[in-house]
Amino acid sequence: MSDLQTMPQVDLDTITDQETETGEPTSAHIVKAGPGENGAAIVLEARVMGTPIEALCGFVWVPSKDPKQLPVCQKCKDIYEMYKSFSNNVNRDTPID
Repeated sequence: MSDLQTMPQVDLDTITDQETETGEPTSAHIVKAGPGENGAAIVLEARVMGTPIEALCGFVWVPSKDPKQLPVCQKCKDIYEMYKSFSNNVNRDTPID
């Protein structure tokens, strides 16, 4: 029997914005967070400290604007749905050989 590993949980409420060269936001990204990490806390710390963070799609940026009026990055949504489907399809009581 092998150890069961699950994909990291991602919270759709922990999105932030991507900016173009002109500074206008174009899409919101879902923050990449590890097990036990809080995506909202990661975004807040990055905003305060001015440090870059990484989205599920691999985009790296320093968050600076409220993304609530922006469309969510399609790549981030697709990856999130894939993580979610893996997590929902895993029966934690059944051993994996």
